[in-house]
Amino acid sequence: MLIDFFYTLRNAKLPVSVKEYLSLLEALEANVVGPRSDDAASMDDFYYLSRATLIKDEKHYDKFDRAFAQYFKGVESVADFNKEIPAEWLRKNLESMLSAEEAAKLKAMGWDELMETLKKRLEEQKERHEGGSKWIGTGGTSPFGAYGQNPAGVRIGQAGGRNKSAVKVWDQRAYKDYDDTQELGTRNIKIALRRLRKFAREGHEDELDLDQTISKTAANAGFLDIKMRPERHNNVKVLILMDVGGTMDEHIARVEEMFSAAKAEFKHMEFYYFHNCVYDFMWKNNRRRYAEKFETWDILRKYNKDYKLIFIGDATMSPYEILQPGGSVEYNNAEAGAEWLVRFINTFPKHAWINPEPQGVWQYRQSIAIIQQIMGNKMFPMTLKGLEEAMRQLTK
Repeated sequence: MLIDFFYTLRNAKLPVSVKEYLSLLEALEANVVGPRSDDAASMDDFYYLSRATLIKDEKHYDKFDRAFAQYFKGVESVADFNKEIPAEWLRKNLESMLSAEEAAKLKAMGWDELMETLKKRLEEQKERHEGGSKWIGTGGTSPFGAYGQNPAGVRIGQAGGRNKSAVKVWDQRAYKDYDDTQELGTRNIKIALRRLRKFAREGHEDELDLDQTISKTAANAGFLDIKMRPERHNNVKVLILMDVGGTMDEHIARVEEMFSAAKAEFKHMEFYYFHNCVYDFMWKNNRRRYAEKFETWDILRKYNKDYKLIFIGDATMSPYEILQPGGSVEYNNAEAGAEWLVRFINTFPKHAWINPEPQGVWQYRQSIAIIQQIMGNKMFPMTLKGLEEAMRQLTK
């Protein structure tokens, strides 16, 4: 069985060798992990063991996770129908299916009212609820809970957004780094990015300058006079800030393609991650985003204004996250995201926002309109035409 697993990883273009595969087999033979009463726990043990033995660079974790899930999905789907169905599975079956008229009647609370009401609910509620309009529960029209319908609320205990309208998310979520080795299905992104190139010759003189050699040799009465020059490099400097997690999960493949192309095209490129909107810190590694924070003030001071600033994000969020102090879905930010965005565009005169959301839906997202206004309408779709327009904007 594990032979097929090995080839699944190789087909996913993971750098897995036969030696590492044999190490995994040796670990299994030595009972490093073994069968346990809980099948899910046993599978978790094997997952961590196989990842530790087969994957040597954490940038490949995301690819490994997808390949692992693809291979073992069939194994885990063999169910024992004599076992009791977990209550959690049944709870997710209750999801509100409101008509357009019913949904329109729901009123979105203001920010202060929403937070104050949540505080009262947490103090008053003593048991589980579902399908209601008041308590923290599932499948209802309350603004607090999971798998329900409300124009703006606090999502608690739900794996992902359904209506993309949550104001707060009451869970610490784990995001994954964009894979910068993702192979492009087309060279069009690279071609579009090349409009931003600015070549210069810097560094050690290790390339023959044929024209100068011929000219100097002729001027020296035929005595050979070899001239060298530095290699020609793309000298443009790029700072990329990328939205990750939440609604951006729908765009991972396209953002990875752009990230790969940018790393290949730009020698001087720096990048950081943020979630939904920029606040007072960012990070470079999503698995250590709480342990390795980079203060946004430090980033603003570190890079000169000759860097081209590129935001990559769908700009899809609650407007509170942009305009309201404490509006972040994950923590109470002291300053509004809009203030940080203004600081960035004032620090880096050459800037653009690239949005992977289809341009046709932009007019229906209030948050997109707000960020477009802050960016001075320098928002472009993640299409070939959009990238070309963004690159022209950055070279003006």
